[in-house]
Amino acid sequence: MSRWRPPRPKSSPYITPEGYQQLESELKQLWEKRKDVTAALAAAAAEGDRSENAEYIYRKKELRGIDRRIRYLQKRLPSLTIVSEKPGNREQIFFGAWVTLEKMDGSEVTYRIVGPDEIEPGKGYISLDSPLARALLKKTVDDEIVIRNELQESRYYVTEIEYR
Repeated sequence: MSRWRPPRPKSSPYITPEGYQQLESELKQLWEKRKDVTAALAAAAAEGDRSENAEYIYRKKELRGIDRRIRYLQKRLPSLTIVSEKPGNREQIFFGAWVTLEKMDGSEVTYRIVGPDEIEPGKGYISLDSPLARALLKKTVDDEIVIRNELQESRYYVTEIEYR
């Protein structure tokens, strides 16, 4: 049985200015953290037998994770398109919009449509590539959105669109 997996579909190259700054600062922090981890790795390596040295094994694993994320950010940042302008028609939903939806049970939820690199479910940031965001694009207030998957069907009504 092979371990091959098909490549992930390409994600949208769009990002907000705040998200881009956040990724840049993460890259700078990773470089600083890498210096500390490398120094700790050198100290652990100097202790002798590396095969039974838990500190050495842990630091190598940590360094691999940091290097993987640095490589990803260095490849991803130049390919991103920063969307800083608000759309001309603010009555429709586009990238960067704050959208308030009314669920079928009457409760309301607010989402912001952002790029795939800056999603945060706790803040209500959803990816432009998500099924809900794709269904919301170009909708206006009072439009009905229906999301179907194999388990359920969800209906939402757009109650407010805002660009901050």
